[in-house]
Amino acid sequence: MTAAGPFAVLLAYVLGSVPFSYLIVRIHRGLDVRTIGSRSAGATNVLRASGGWAALAALLLDVAKGAAAVLVADSLDVGIWWCAAAAVAAVAGHVFPLFLAFRGGKGVATAAGVLALLVPWAGLGALAVFILLAAWTRYVSLGSISAAASLPLLVGSRWLGGAFGEPDGLDHGPALLAAVSAIAVLVIVRHRANLVRLRAGTESRLGRKPTASGAAG
Repeated sequence: MTAAGPFAVLLAYVLGSVPFSYLIVRIHRGLDVRTIGSRSAGATNVLRASGGWAALAALLLDVAKGAAAVLVADSLDVGIWWCAAAAVAAVAGHVFPLFLAFRGGKGVATAAGVLALLVPWAGLGALAVFILLAAWTRYVSLGSISAAASLPLLVGSRWLGGAFGEPDGLDHGPALLAAVSAIAVLVIVRHRANLVRLRAGTESRLGRKPTASGAAG
């Protein structure tokens, strides 16, 4: 084993740790985004703190860092398992950022960037789940949790259906399933407070200002 694989994973974690949401709100308003709303360093909370354009910038940058992590790993030709590990590391970096004392966001946008390169078809499927549920219920958190939960089902069904067979006999299915399962766990666990509020009926809906007991995102 060369050092390229571990290096790709480490670099992915560092890229994921870049706290764009925190930096945008700090520069724009001089505030720590983690003291506002859901106390999460993510685009939904940036929307509350700094408005739509700032939130869009945070969203795009978080997506970009996830995609960059997978792109770099792939360019190093480290193989599918290391690419999959780098994908998980990028999301873990956003959730537990090195530069913010391991208190970050919920990983959804960074996961979207990872999926766009690692398993784009599954990413599109999860995006459809998110849009449908978020639009129907107006709970961003419920859309995010459901989209994450759909990932192992999407990838697993395709793998079991034999769609991952490569001409050289290499099967990417196990690595991809392991990666999306780990990412799903990270995202869902990070939304555990939202799950409690959803069950209690106190979760904030999209378009409504959060209350002290019902911050979402």
